[in-house]
Amino acid sequence: MLSKWRNRHFFVLDLVLLPLCVYASYVIRLDALPGARWWPGMGLLAVTVVVTTPLVFRRAGIYARFWRYASINELLLLAGAWSVTVVVAGLMSWLTHRLWMDEWIVPRSIPLILFLVGLVAIAGPRLAMRVLARRQPRLPTGQVMKPVAIMGAGDAGTMILRELQQNPQVGLRAVAFLDDDPAKRGMVIHGLRVEGGRRLIPQLAQEGVKQIIIAMPTVAGKQIREIVTLCRVAGVQARIVPGIYELLGGKVTINKLRDVEIDDLLRRAPVQTDIAAVRALLRDKRVLITGGGGSIGAELARQVAMCSPREIVLLGHGENSIFEVMEDLRSRPQMPPVRGVIADVRFPERIRRVFADERPQIVFHAAAHKHVPLMEDHPGEAILNNVLGTQSVLDAAQESGVERLVLISTDKAVHPTNVMGATKRVAELLLHQTAGATGRPYVAVRFGNVLGSRGSVLHTFRRQIAAGGPVTVTDPEVKRYFMTIPEAVQLVLQASVMGRGGEVFVLDMGEPVRIVDLAADLIRLSGLELGRDVDIVFTGLRPGEKQFEELFLDGETYRRTEHQQIFIAANGHAFVPDALGWAIPRLYAAAETGDRDTIVAWLRRLVPEYQPRDGESAAGAGLPFNYTSNYTSSYTPGPANGRDH
Repeated sequence: MLSKWRNRHFFVLDLVLLPLCVYASYVIRLDALPGARWWPGMGLLAVTVVVTTPLVFRRAGIYARFWRYASINELLLLAGAWSVTVVVAGLMSWLTHRLWMDEWIVPRSIPLILFLVGLVAIAGPRLAMRVLARRQPRLPTGQVMKPVAIMGAGDAGTMILRELQQNPQVGLRAVAFLDDDPAKRGMVIHGLRVEGGRRLIPQLAQEGVKQIIIAMPTVAGKQIREIVTLCRVAGVQARIVPGIYELLGGKVTINKLRDVEIDDLLRRAPVQTDIAAVRALLRDKRVLITGGGGSIGAELARQVAMCSPREIVLLGHGENSIFEVMEDLRSRPQMPPVRGVIADVRFPERIRRVFADERPQIVFHAAAHKHVPLMEDHPGEAILNNVLGTQSVLDAAQESGVERLVLISTDKAVHPTNVMGATKRVAELLLHQTAGATGRPYVAVRFGNVLGSRGSVLHTFRRQIAAGGPVTVTDPEVKRYFMTIPEAVQLVLQASVMGRGGEVFVLDMGEPVRIVDLAADLIRLSGLELGRDVDIVFTGLRPGEKQFEELFLDGETYRRTEHQQIFIAANGHAFVPDALGWAIPRLYAAAETGDRDTIVAWLRRLVPEYQPRDGESAAGAGLPFNYTSNYTSSYTPGPANGRDH
């Protein structure tokens, strides 16, 4: 029935009720039914009100509102429009009375009384529509409501409560608010009381609460982790409302609640940088991104697109991934021109032609092989893609006059123990050499493990958990630095602005994190119990893998930049060996033949700190063992973060 009501019905209702309101105003003013002497003035006022109201209401947009979802804003708008109507109608009646019809009497208090009576008459039906629309929908037959509590009595929590009340079909019934703010204790919001803070979670669990909805999208990750831990100990499920950007986008609904993600639990504040300088640099520039179909390349393209470049060129050898990123960008409003180029960075002549045709001004080189075990098995491919590919891009950039270039490297390039890390270190040396030769701001950034990128261990862990386990970790003491994809891209963009030539930029990623902590947290956040539902099995370090990563080489002088969470090492040119020029062709020749021993020998010649493990592993390698109760009892979660290892 409510769905049939439209604003034309309110228009007709206004025309009927407002003359009655004028009559009621006279009755209230005179404290009796008005006699014949009052009728002319009363009729005049009624006519002016009926004529003025539709004009003012239409101008104010009253008849364009969907009153089923009215809020205080609509009520204020309605009151304002009615005030204007009464003032205009009152003035018209008064002028008519004074200029032409002295015998028509309109008491001066009538407009004020009419305002109050009329406001009730016009607002009443509209608010009734709102109230009727908020009536609890009928619960599906046989559905059992799960009692839940909402952690956070702010805007997000209030929105979640309203949706729970209006959508009982989801099977959740809010029984309490929780909030750590003492000022909110005892308050009632939409009929739900704020019972206390997070320490009440165990008590609520004993009283039958099955789930805690964490509606605190702006709170620090440390606090989220504490709440999740309380929920786990109490035996209740924790779910979280998406972030503030999704709130602003109007995307927070009960259907959008998701399980707690590991990136919600970063034990440091996510790095935020000022992109004003980035926008100024990229505006109206031609930008080329190699590896444009990968996780980093795709996110780079999205953030670059928001800086109003003249054109974005996505270069990659995978047609499907490039196509998907292009389609994603083109579907967004106000996107710059986006072009896809299918090419392989291992072919120098092809890359030269692409650069000559596209004439990019800024280049982000993200194309690379990154998986350590695969590159240990195929070292020739690592050389051809990571080293030859980088040299192809650098040579083409130098010849075509590229203004700025950023090479994406890795912390595995620091004192490498694997082929992948060693090839990325050689790529850094090539960049330092080119930056010195050209004097241009060609720089490198070293990533830690990027949370959620393609091939991330996080995806592997989720897949293993979904299959019932076990979750495989190489070694209980393996630690890695972690960063999110947006943080990684912000680092690249800031490096493009701050670079002067040959520097290496590194994000302050806090303390390194044990991979076993990541696995254990993910098991628990999936609502499972470690050791009972899912086991963790250690398989031993793989060839080329080390327990700890480092961010800087011995002898690199580094300091914080004006962005306190970004470091810079500016003396990279000092590490370029004299043999680089003549050794590189020999390295390529070895890669073409696939001769591992020769490849490793030339890599060690170029990167003296490279110490290949070649089959070495932790004690017990090759003999998987369980994450036992003995280990569990002494288990102390380290700084939680998340991503590849």
